[in-house]
Amino acid sequence: MKIKICGITCLDDALAALDAGADMLGFNFYPPSPRHVERAACAELVGALRGRGYTATLVGVFVNAPPADVNRILDACGLDLAQLSGDEPPADLAFLGERAFKAIRPRDTAEARILAAAYPIRGAPPAWLLDASVGAGQFGGTGQTGDWAAARGLAARQPILLAGGLRPENVATAIAAVQPWGVDVASGVESSPGRKDEAKMKAFVRAANGK
Repeated sequence: MKIKICGITCLDDALAALDAGADMLGFNFYPPSPRHVERAACAELVGALRGRGYTATLVGVFVNAPPADVNRILDACGLDLAQLSGDEPPADLAFLGERAFKAIRPRDTAEARILAAAYPIRGAPPAWLLDASVGAGQFGGTGQTGDWAAARGLAARQPILLAGGLRPENVATAIAAVQPWGVDVASGVESSPGRKDEAKMKAFVRAANGK
C-alpha cells in the first residue's frame, strides 16, 4: 500500500512523515491553501531530503496553473510528479504527459467513470487521485470523506490514490472497501492546518499497512 502525506510545509514534518513510512510527499503550490509552500522553500526542502538520501516520490500539487508553469516548477524544485487538483482540462494533463496525474472528485459512480474516461493515464501509477466532492472553489484538504463506492469501481480497473477525509481511525476500513493502489492524507494527520502531527502520521501508516 503506497502512502502519500500531503501538504508538507517544513523540513521537520517532511522528515517525520518519511520516518513514519510515507512513500510519497505532497507540496502544495496553491496560494489560498493553508498548506501553501513557496517555490524557493520547496526547492530547499527537496534538496535537504535528497541530501539525506531519501528516495520518496515528491509531488507538487497545483490548482489551475498553466502547464508550462507546472513544468518549470517541477524542474526548479526537483519534484518527481505533478498532481493537478483544480479544474484543469484534459489537454493540460496531456501536455504534461508522464509527469502528472489528475485529482478527480466524482459525486457518484457514474460521474467517476465519465471523469476517468476524460483524462489520459500515465504509464505508471497512480492513474488518478480520487478525492471527496466538495463545493465550488474548494480543491481538497477539507477533511470530507469521499465516495468509496465510486472509488471502488475505478480501483478495480486502474491503480488509484484514495483521498478525502482519511485519518488513522478510518483508513483501514477505507482500504478494505476500495482496495486502492495507495492512500493520500493531509488534514487527517495534522495538529493544525499546515503542520503535521508525528504520532498521527505513525498511526496512519500503521493502520494503512494493517498493523
